[in-house]
Amino acid sequence: MSLPTTTPDMGQIFAPLMHEHDYVIDAIDGALPAGLTGTLYRIGPGKWEVGRTLMHHLFDGDGMVSQFAFDGRSVRFRNRYVRTGQFKHGLVSGDLRGPGVGTALPGGLWANFAKGKGPANVANTGVAMHAGRLLALWEGGPPHRLDPDTLETLGLYDFGGRLRGALKSFSAHPKWDPATGEMFNFGQDLAPLPALNCWKVDRRGRMRRLAKVRMLNMPWNHDVALTTRHMVFVLDPYMFDLRTMMSGAPVFDAIQHRPEKGTRFVLVPRDGGPARIVEHEALVHVHVANAFEDGGDTVVDLVLLEDFAAVRRDLSEFRTRFTDPPPSRLMRYRITPAGRVIETQLSERPGEFPQYDWRRSTRRHRYTYMTGRTGAGGEYDSVLKVDNDTGRTEVHGMGPHTFVGEPIFVPRTTDSAEDDGWLLAVVYLAAEHRSQLSILDARDLENVATLHLKHHLPFGFHGTFTRRVADPGAPIPHPDRLPIP
Repeated sequence: MSLPTTTPDMGQIFAPLMHEHDYVIDAIDGALPAGLTGTLYRIGPGKWEVGRTLMHHLFDGDGMVSQFAFDGRSVRFRNRYVRTGQFKHGLVSGDLRGPGVGTALPGGLWANFAKGKGPANVANTGVAMHAGRLLALWEGGPPHRLDPDTLETLGLYDFGGRLRGALKSFSAHPKWDPATGEMFNFGQDLAPLPALNCWKVDRRGRMRRLAKVRMLNMPWNHDVALTTRHMVFVLDPYMFDLRTMMSGAPVFDAIQHRPEKGTRFVLVPRDGGPARIVEHEALVHVHVANAFEDGGDTVVDLVLLEDFAAVRRDLSEFRTRFTDPPPSRLMRYRITPAGRVIETQLSERPGEFPQYDWRRSTRRHRYTYMTGRTGAGGEYDSVLKVDNDTGRTEVHGMGPHTFVGEPIFVPRTTDSAEDDGWLLAVVYLAAEHRSQLSILDARDLENVATLHLKHHLPFGFHGTFTRRVADPGAPIPHPDRLPIP
């Protein structure tokens, strides 16, 4: 008689990681590529609970940075929580210091907004290395600067006082121009008047405001694209409902998709001048990929989602629903000088977290890499490689009951071909409640090496790779539970 089998619980990817680790990974299948040296940083929430309070939105967990340091002989792993005000307060008191994006404090409007708190900066969404500074990013406020070796939190960072605005917001998706070494990003202000603040940071880390685009109807926006001439915004009609916010509800509950208002492509010139706005039918997206100029046309790629209701559901009910994400397609939008928008589907395969060879940033690129599905539904269990020229999509599945994070491309050499390099992706194995780092050959998606961690990594958002090899520095203590800083 056969025993009944139990399906692994994919929801355990949201279980908290309460240890801060520091060790050399000794369980490796395959061989580490000889030319792969540098450091992979990954960021995401490490826990969605403060004391006995459970967070009610995927974006509300305390930020945790993971580090994989490749020195050419071995790989050292470490993780540390970002010591934000919310995190430190929660460890000491067991209570929330402020509300989350989708988690309200008791007490209505006064408790959540009127006291000037607003959603707490949890530093959990993006991580960037620029001008020697490692930054943990969260789109509703300023970055937290970290030590790139020890991951120690050094404090909030405002670029020497140049990051301005009511929120000092600096989004989690900066873009780089590899020709100039400049970093471009934006922040949204809702008061006193809604505006997009567009920032440029030179290769030495000096910031200046490129533009301030005022809008009466400012939607929520998560990402931006960059060409040699423009910062490109795709503003879908995710509008803030003032009455809902005044009721004391969480910020994300106040965001409504208003398709009758349409989507606006906003092109902000990098060399100054007024922004150009092109109207289009309403879209639903969160992440963009690359963008480039083609003659007089501006071209931007993004992941088109089926509907905003599914996005809201998955973000709010993430513990039970996020492992079955909504349908999506990789799309291209060409904006002509006459204001026409031409839409092209690049791949019919569902996927998310688009990445590409960052050396091709601002220029035409041939390949896009994403997390994807091997089947029509279910969790993201594979890595996709989309040929944007031919439409061919290659798939590397990681097996059943796995969840694949954003794949980061690392070129083999500085002048190697566009897909001559490796893809680094964190993979969660539900059957073992453990994670691994998979290294794939970007040319054919064949597995090169698998690095087995001793534990799981909770669901993460984004990452970056730098050729600088992190120094282990001071060791991290190994308590049974996280220490109170």
